Amino acid sequence: MPETEKIRVYYLASGDIGIPLLQALMKSERLELAGVASQFKTSKGPGPVRTVKSPVVRYCEKIGKEIARFESVNTEEFHESVRQSGAELLIVASYGQILKPTLLELPKFGCLNIHASLLPKYRGAAPIIAALLNGDEKTGVSFMRMEAGLDTGPIYRVAELDIKPEDNAETLEERLGVLAGKEIDSVVEDITRHGLQPVPQPTEGVSYAKKICKDDSWVKWERSAVEIVNMLRAYNPWPCVRTVLPLNNGTQKVVTITMATAMSDDGSNVPGKILSTGREGILVACGKGALMLNRITPVGKKNMDAGDFYRGNPFPSDNPYISYLQ
Repeated sequence: MPETEKIRVYYLASGDIGIPLLQALMKSERLELAGVASQFKTSKGPGPVRTVKSPVVRYCEKIGKEIARFESVNTEEFHESVRQSGAELLIVASYGQILKPTLLELPKFGCLNIHASLLPKYRGAAPIIAALLNGDEKTGVSFMRMEAGLDTGPIYRVAELDIKPEDNAETLEERLGVLAGKEIDSVVEDITRHGLQPVPQPTEGVSYAKKICKDDSWVKWERSAVEIVNMLRAYNPWPCVRTVLPLNNGTQKVVTITMATAMSDDGSNVPGKILSTGREGILVACGKGALMLNRITPVGKKNMDAGDFYRGNPFPSDNPYISYLQ
């Protein structure tokens, strides 16, 4: 192949991690985008049906980049679009659909998945959230040849990344996307032009990161203070971290915890007990340690210092417990 001839690739992506990777593909001097596609989804639940646009779709519309949308990639309609594109390789990043064997075998060099973990750790839907929930200090991206199993395919290459103390799910996803973008040219060239062969994943260290739902956001005060702080990082920007504070008038107030600090404690207090209030915030006993709520967002209100909330909404002195325990 002449040195000037680019490698044609077709790109499937939906999530935020796919945006930095798309930017890298568009700037590449070695790869040519034969097509870009994302999911076509509609809203569920009450109210009128509306189209739901993925982050990658919104980005493409913003910059004027053509992008196709398919309800399913496992249809002859999509398969024909890949054939017509002349793509040698299909690249997938956080797409949100299982690709069936017929599609996996369609491009000359198969399908390359960029997965946001160091496989086999955190297979599944939410690897970035899982890494933050578990307080990991390191993560990365795995360049995997896709097969029928869930993130079980052999690995071409991994790229590691240190997790910063200030990282949350949003910032870490962006950093991983940038990391994948830096590696994508050489990985694709090695696969398609230099015969790079993938290596089977280790059989040890396998774990799965389940899909997160809104109910996961409720604090269980039996957890340690450190675990709850990890929740704040992992569930930012969604589904956030919520609890219910008792009010002096016998009612309760749902609040989102936006900033908190893990503190030491002698362990003698019942989890959920409000230990103190002051300028720094509201101190709550946990299963291990205590959590200082620094900033919160009450339902229907703006984000505020937790101490300011208490001064306007004092707690009952005779039963100072957060009673909503999941």
